[in-house]
Amino acid sequence: MALPIRRVLTDTPAETIRGIFLVCVAYSLLAIGDGSVKWAMPAVGVAGALVGRSLFAMPSVAVLARLRGHAGRRGWRRLRPVRWRLVLLRSVLHSVSSLFWYTAWMMHMSLADSYAIGFCTPLLTTLLAVPLLGERLHWRRLAATLVGFVGVLVMLRPGGGLWTPATVAMLLGLPPLAGSRILIRLLATTETAECLTFWMMAAHLPLGLLLLIFIPVPGVTWAAVAMLAVVGSSGGLAHWVQSRAFALAPVGALAPYEYTSLIWGSLVGWLLFSELPTRDALLGAAIVTAAGLYNLHREQLRKREEARMDGSG
Repeated sequence: MALPIRRVLTDTPAETIRGIFLVCVAYSLLAIGDGSVKWAMPAVGVAGALVGRSLFAMPSVAVLARLRGHAGRRGWRRLRPVRWRLVLLRSVLHSVSSLFWYTAWMMHMSLADSYAIGFCTPLLTTLLAVPLLGERLHWRRLAATLVGFVGVLVMLRPGGGLWTPATVAMLLGLPPLAGSRILIRLLATTETAECLTFWMMAAHLPLGLLLLIFIPVPGVTWAAVAMLAVVGSSGGLAHWVQSRAFALAPVGALAPYEYTSLIWGSLVGWLLFSELPTRDALLGAAIVTAAGLYNLHREQLRKREEARMDGSG
């Protein structure tokens, strides 16, 4: 039996910038899906949202696998895990995180507020990447992440209005989400983006079916089903793009760009639910956005310096 081809992870400026672009696209698509699932949740509940997301996402990812590929890994073979235990672990972690996020939205937390709390994830991801992946944490990346964390503190304000039971649900969902992000980078050496996305979405199905035993669906409507179709298709594409991004760039370089999700989440929340971010959320967003833009600026400087060195050599 042939050994699986392992992709060598790199940290070049060109690939990092491509990864940054892709991850920003992924977060915009995720915001569309999150708004759709929040809209459908009064009709389908948390369990129905998990089941619906899985059922609509899996076929869309399978189509991507069928259309893509190269010699040796074409079509359905791109869905086959190589390190299936780690793929399973990553899928379970992400589905558990989704459960907590959906629970917070069921408690009427706004998208903007949930993203503000979720901004703790990049810090956890960046720090965990050092012992788990052996990534080098350049001091500028560390500084950008810490500045972003200051922005999170501005948003949360101990004792402020965000401290509710929904906040607790959100915070419980952050560690498994950070672990899932770490495993994307680790598994990118052997697994395709289609494989990682397909089995992650598949893991939502048994969790949702298990919850249906204890929590019945409030009352499914065709409009809610249509929204779940949007959730599945946009979510499948978003996580596929995200997997590609984490295969191209280090976790520490991509982590600050999760902060852009507040922009997309605020826009979707305003359009669907007339939700507006608070003044603290806007101030914190300005801080974390500045940190992310600085990180991008440093990557561009690295790219120009590398090009000069190649030219002179």
